[in-house]
Amino acid sequence: MKACGHVFKYGDNVDTDVIIPARYLNATQGEELAKHCMEDIDKEFVHKVQKGDIIVANKNFGCGSSREHAPLAIKCAGVSCVIAETFARIFYRNAINIGLPIIECPEAAKAIENGDEVEVDFDSGVITNKTKGETYQGQSFPPFMQKIISAGGLVNYINGK
Repeated sequence: MKACGHVFKYGDNVDTDVIIPARYLNATQGEELAKHCMEDIDKEFVHKVQKGDIIVANKNFGCGSSREHAPLAIKCAGVSCVIAETFARIFYRNAINIGLPIIECPEAAKAIENGDEVEVDFDSGVITNKTKGETYQGQSFPPFMQKIISAGGLVNYINGK
């Protein structure tokens, strides 16, 4: 399984309140949440993001509340993967549960810049920065997590979809 797209780069401690502001949590459909994804940290994100694009951030991405709305908003905005130096543990789990591929790789998180074109191979964990001609070794997903993500999330995986 692979992802390829252009990068939106953010810093440390991107919390769930800037990923999807609390004022939009009355929406339960991912498409509605996606319309407001990242708007408190990057007003132009929803206007610029294209299907397949990738978010790259530094330390502690997804900190804050435990809501599943945050990874769902990212996934439904068309983002194919989030790469970070580290993730908040509850965000990491919620992302896998809803089928949003994420990968930890401190080297990639530091080197990749906004606008770079990046490809991620989830089987091997290799991240290729096509813009700079560099590769980084991230943590690959165990086979069972790849199956959950390929199914579109934990519920679909359990239901055999």
